[in-house]
Amino acid sequence: MKAIAMMSPDGDLNLIDTRQPEPGPGKVIVEVAAAGVNFMDIGVRRGMAWADIPEPKVLGVEGAGRVISLGEGVMGFAIGDRVAWVYAPGSYAERVEMPEGALVPVPDAIDDRTAAAIMMQGLTASHFATDFYPVQPGDVALVHAAAGGLGLLLTQIVKLRGGTVIGRVSSAAKAEIARSAGADHVIVDADGDFADRTLALTNGEGVNVVFDGSGPATFAGSLASLRRSGTFCWFGPVLGGPGPIDVMSLPKSIKLGYAVFSDHIPTPELLRERSAQLFQWVIEGRLRVEIGGVYPLADAARAHGDMESRRSIGKLLLIP
Repeated sequence: MKAIAMMSPDGDLNLIDTRQPEPGPGKVIVEVAAAGVNFMDIGVRRGMAWADIPEPKVLGVEGAGRVISLGEGVMGFAIGDRVAWVYAPGSYAERVEMPEGALVPVPDAIDDRTAAAIMMQGLTASHFATDFYPVQPGDVALVHAAAGGLGLLLTQIVKLRGGTVIGRVSSAAKAEIARSAGADHVIVDADGDFADRTLALTNGEGVNVVFDGSGPATFAGSLASLRRSGTFCWFGPVLGGPGPIDVMSLPKSIKLGYAVFSDHIPTPELLRERSAQLFQWVIEGRLRVEIGGVYPLADAARAHGDMESRRSIGKLLLIP
């Protein structure tokens, strides 16, 4: 079985042969049709996670495919079922073993690539806009990296809930992509110089909520873009945090918090419920998934490079 593993302390990626997995009790073997590429995977390469997993670490956590083997006690799935998952370590592989509870069924109307592309970022966007900050009609949201996979889905969900979106993108080439997802206004900025334009677009009031996963360079600008009692949704640990914060020095009353997608899906039942909602929106044409790149499994390093350099638009996938 082929898999992509991190093979050195420097985080080099290599295609290796691994053993054919056999399902343990309560586990399922899935033949992978597509695996999602996420900043979480880059975080593992940087030593920010999975310290307890022995080398070589097989990367990837998200994907879609077909059930090919069942362990003892598995009742919810059958061989041949199409499934997707959001967190199953080792997903950069031809086959992967995972707990039954990690899987969700994929409707016939959703193709494998769309299913793989929507899980992590769709569930994250849903958490941000419905749980962490429940967007209300008339709210104004500033969405960073609005042409990225998460930003495009988050923009659409904010719009579904009646909000207005100011999207920030890093280049003019990405502006139209953000607009096509429903962004009402787009700010092109690669240097963290966006707060004045955000305030101008809101008549000096600022936005109700900022969704910022762009790292420490945008932190101060996001603070300045908030209205009084606005909410700052901070995420994306791979790019680093803002450093120590003296709350007494904050310029206005705000609500500042760190959002974690897994808080939105603490049980298999809720995972399947939230995933089913995303799939239904896609089927109804209310949510569009932008797949920005499809790479062979052996080209995982190139996919990571395109993601880190911000050359990519939308979701990146690996195909075994």
